[in-house]
Order: sequence, then structure tokens, then C-alpha cells
Amino acid sequence: MKASDSASTEKIREKKRHFMAREEKIVEAALELLLDKGVDRVTVFDIARMAGIGKGTVYKHFMTKNEILMRIVMDYESRLSVNLNDGIARARNGEPGAAATAYFRSRLGNPALDRLVQQLEVRLEAEPEMAAMLKKLHKLRHANMEHLNNMVAELISEGRLEDVPPHHHYLACWALAQGAVDLFFNQTLDFLNIRDKQKLLDYITDIGVTMGNRGQLRS
Repeated sequence: MKASDSASTEKIREKKRHFMAREEKIVEAALELLLDKGVDRVTVFDIARMAGIGKGTVYKHFMTKNEILMRIVMDYESRLSVNLNDGIARARNGEPGAAATAYFRSRLGNPALDRLVQQLEVRLEAEPEMAAMLKKLHKLRHANMEHLNNMVAELISEGRLEDVPPHHHYLACWALAQGAVDLFFNQTLDFLNIRDKQKLLDYITDIGVTMGNRGQLRS
């Protein structure tokens, strides 16, 4: 390769790195604003200003605000998927509660983000142009559920978990995590004067990790 070709290739790579870094900055700015103000009070102009770029530059990366929202949802789900699959692998290597631990920590580690993603998904489901991306999101979730189903079936056969349909186990985890997120923002906690909400979430996680262990069901 000629020196000029090598320099040109490196220039293209640097331009791509700059583009991707700027895109990530846009997403981070949007996320910060959404967590602070809520979905309906954030505009593309607000996101551009927070990111320190022009509004037109945002549109070089995302055609609409909804595309930015979808990116936040997909990024969150992808991180959860990575953590969950790591937990599944560890569960198969002798840590039965690893998958549940990974799941609860992913969702309850930042309840505000989890609740925001749920709100964004509801909003995006009403947008026809987001159908293809939502299909991709559902495909990722279905793959995770299949992996969970296989792992739980293995643990049931080994006598570690209660012998119920595998989906009972992971849907119970989902229900507990969902309730924990809702509880985190419930005014009941303010009435009870619970100052350290994270300790409550940690306790719920401990319950979730062990709730399906063999021997807990009444005969």
C-alpha cells in the first residue's frame, strides 16, 4: 500500500471515529434531558444545545426525535442482554443465581432509566415508522427468553429450581423487578420515610435471586 493510500485510509477511519463519538454525545445528551424533563418536554433543539452542536448536525445522525428515543431503548436492551447472557453462562458454570442477579442488577441499578425506557417504548409503539426497529427489539428479547428457558430447564433437571414450567421462573423475576421499579417512584416510600431506597432494591434483588429455589413451594 502506498503512503498516500495509507494516509487516506487513516483519515477515513478518523472521520468515522469522530462521527460515532458525536453520535454517542447526542444520545447521552438526549438521555440526560429526558431523565430530567420527561419525554414530551425535550426537543431536538434542546438535545443539540446540550450536546454543543447545531440542530442540523443532529439530523446528520438521526432523521427524527423518535430515532433518538429508539436508540436509547435499543442501547438499554442491548446492555441488559449482554449482562443477562453473561449471567446465563455463569449459571451454567456452577452459579445458579447468576442470571437472576444480572437481570435484577441491570434493571434496579438505575430505576429511573428503566422507567424511562418503558415510557419511551410505549410512545414508540404508536409510531408506524418505528415498526421495523421495534421488531428488532422484540427479536432480541425473544432470543433472551429462549436462552433463559433452556438454562432454567437445565437447573430444574438438576434439582436446583422448583419443577414448574421454565417460563414461570423468569416471568416471576420480571414481575418482581417491574414491581420494584414502580415501588421506587411510589409516594408510599416518602410516607414511610425510607431514606435509602437502594437498600430496599438490594433486598428485593436478594429475594428475586433465591425465590425459585427447590423446596420453597408448599406441597
